[in-house]
Amino acid sequence: MTVLTKMNMKRITYFIFLIASVVSNAQIKALVGGTLIDGFGSTPILNSVIIIDGTRIAAVGTLGSIEIPPNAEIISTEGMSVLPGLWDMHVHLMINGHADYTYWDKTYPPLFEKIIMPSSAKQLLMAGVTSARDLGGPLKESLAVRDAINRGEIPGPTMYMSGPFIQKQPYPGTEQFRWGVDGPKDARAKVKELVDAGVDCIKLIDQDQMTDEEIFAIVDEAHKGGLTVVAHSHRPEEIRKGLKAGVDCFEHTGLSSAPEYPEDILSAIKERTAQMNLGPLYWTPTVEGLYNYESLRDNPEILDGDDWHMGLPDSVVQDIRNSFMHPDRLPYFQLTPMRRPTLEKKVNQLKEAGVVLMIGTDSGIPMKFHIQSTWNELDVWVNEFGFDPMYTLKAATYWPAKMMGVEADYGTISEGKFADIIAVKGNVLRHISLLQRVDLVIKHGRQVK
Repeated sequence: MTVLTKMNMKRITYFIFLIASVVSNAQIKALVGGTLIDGFGSTPILNSVIIIDGTRIAAVGTLGSIEIPPNAEIISTEGMSVLPGLWDMHVHLMINGHADYTYWDKTYPPLFEKIIMPSSAKQLLMAGVTSARDLGGPLKESLAVRDAINRGEIPGPTMYMSGPFIQKQPYPGTEQFRWGVDGPKDARAKVKELVDAGVDCIKLIDQDQMTDEEIFAIVDEAHKGGLTVVAHSHRPEEIRKGLKAGVDCFEHTGLSSAPEYPEDILSAIKERTAQMNLGPLYWTPTVEGLYNYESLRDNPEILDGDDWHMGLPDSVVQDIRNSFMHPDRLPYFQLTPMRRPTLEKKVNQLKEAGVVLMIGTDSGIPMKFHIQSTWNELDVWVNEFGFDPMYTLKAATYWPAKMMGVEADYGTISEGKFADIIAVKGNVLRHISLLQRVDLVIKHGRQVK
């Protein structure tokens, strides 16, 4: 066989694969019998029927009210809760639970694009997370992994990437994924470079170390490029400056052990949330890593599980495991026992001030794995803070899609949207912890679990 013939055969095989993929994607599916929680927050729909045509949802109804096409593949969801694929609005694909950031940042960047980040993405998808926002990572690798997922080359959620953190000065050894700014002109140039590269949002941290002019330049340039700005809220002055500059979304509930937010901060938040012409003010508290640390420290059995090994070489798994041989000694968490009692009060202050809270986890921080973090955050909101399960699920479906400006395609189970759907056996509104074992995952109409 000649080289030319071999090349032609390869092309023919490739085109057959493409045609088969198109046919498979175009297959009509019908999810039948489950209790549908559609993401809008209204009463669940019993005996639901969801018709999927290709990658999108063609119809939503109930048994007897909607016709199931005779050629549809029937997927029974009897006895299951059916809901939109979850969003996690604060993940870090470049880290996988290792307890020593300095060591990790020096050792693993060469593996980020091909091993570490794809592993993280697959774990999220298998946990029922079909969309996620990555906040802080190297630019080239972040975009490469996002685009590979979108092309169907590797499994993962639909990713929204910020690329590098923008801050006053990068920490030593982190320049690959932390960009410093020196003056308003440089700030604009850095943001424009990210906009032109194709990131999905801008991540701003340590803004209390910046001048007002630098922060305004970052926010203004991002908004000119059609991107939202996500900012840390660990310290009061970060919040003050962020609100003043028009930041769209804040992350975390603060590094300090102060029992509540200062009154002037709450007043400023309330003033901002009252300006509905500006749209909602969004906030991702990311509480579960802190809230669950002491329990994990004293009951570390979950660290021995192998679900977080998914996609990682044995050498990396062992390296991660060795990093937390003594969970009680980790510097990262030493202040946590003082911070933990403040979390519920602060989150409720934000809720009562009118911000739109969203589910996000900081997934990837020490001992927090992508396969587990999202359901743990939901569990803390519902079972520790007493939040209504429907409110909590909306914070993991409808509101993230709205915040990212993709609500026409994602966030709810409704006609015309991408078929990103998960299902679990049992009543998830009664037992939110059922989400630790998602039974069915459909992304863009294709069943992946």
